[in-house]
This record gives sequence, structure tokens and C-alpha cells, in this order.
Amino acid sequence: MKVVLDTNVLLVSIATKSRYRIIFDSVINDSFTLIFSNEILSEYTEIIERKTNMMIANNISEMLLSLQNVHKQEIYYKWNLISEDKDDNKFVDCAIAGDVDYLVSNDRHFNCLKKIDFPKLNLLSIDEFIGLLNSA
Repeated sequence: MKVVLDTNVLLVSIATKSRYRIIFDSVINDSFTLIFSNEILSEYTEIIERKTNMMIANNISEMLLSLQNVHKQEIYYKWNLISEDKDDNKFVDCAIAGDVDYLVSNDRHFNCLKKIDFPKLNLLSIDEFIGLLNSA
């Protein structure tokens, strides 16, 4: 299973006592393949650093880069499918380029993707994704 995680999903799954920790643990335990672009990794690092500190952000980024089930995807085309928050398009473009099974986000800006027939993306909320992980 190949997945793109929105930054908010990764961020809330990092804390050891988080109810969403299963997502971070599943990345570490090779339960799914995480796909990201350079732009996404930069945002992960920036936001984690803002919420914690530079050392934690760098450690998480380096760990992600070292895992066999984490792959960096080059983006060759920008679809610009989200107009409300154009910055979110980096996740959509990565999901399309990486031919992922799921794009996971709780950001309401992604809801417009449900109305788009092409390219088709499977959008899951964080709770729907946890349900999928628990059933695997």
C-alpha cells in the first residue's frame, strides 16, 4: 500500500501517547510505503521543528530518509487541483506522480478532490486510515 501523508497527519502521529501513533509506528514497521517529494519533506521538517525543535525535526527527517519503505518521488507536472490553498497541491501532485493508493489528510481543502473524476485520488481521513491499518 502506497500512501502520501499530509503534514498534519504525520505531525499528530509522532507523539508516543498520541491516539494516532499507529500511523508513525506503521511507517517505522514497514506496514505501508510512504511517498513524499522534496517539497513535502521540507514542510514536514519545518512544521515539526516549529512544534518541537530543530534536533527532533532533523532526526525524524533523517529517519524517514533511511527507511526502506519510504520513497522520494520526483514531481514532473503540477495539476493545481486545489484552489483554496494552493500549497496543498504538493501533496496531490506527489500522490498522482507516485501512483499512491491513498492520500491521507484531515484538511478540508482536500475535499474538492472527491468531485474530480480525473485524475482519481483516494482521499482518506486520519480515522479512516487508522481503520484501514487496524484491519490489515
